[in-house]
Amino acid sequence: MKVLLDECLPRKLKRELVGHTAITVPEQGWAGKKNGELLQLAESKFDVFLTADRNLSAQQNLIDVRMAVVVLVAPNNRLETLKPLMPQVLVALETIQAGVVVRIG
Repeated sequence: MKVLLDECLPRKLKRELVGHTAITVPEQGWAGKKNGELLQLAESKFDVFLTADRNLSAQQNLIDVRMAVVVLVAPNNRLETLKPLMPQVLVALETIQAGVVVRIG
């Protein structure tokens, strides 16, 4: 799977996505893009959008997005807090499909 990591996530988190191609929003050249525009840009190039933005589904209509969204639910977005969630993310990536939103944590 090709996974886009949101700006709110530590870039070192992509090391945890073994077996997948992971790129951060800044690496893609999309830093500073608003969520709506970011999702439009990403849906044709990525299979999954990984974020810690719990309000994303309230802010955006994710039903029409042609990629999956994984939301990490944690008390903060520090690497040491998010790393324990990554085994669950890897399991979710095995079966997740476009248009699906999965919350982990």
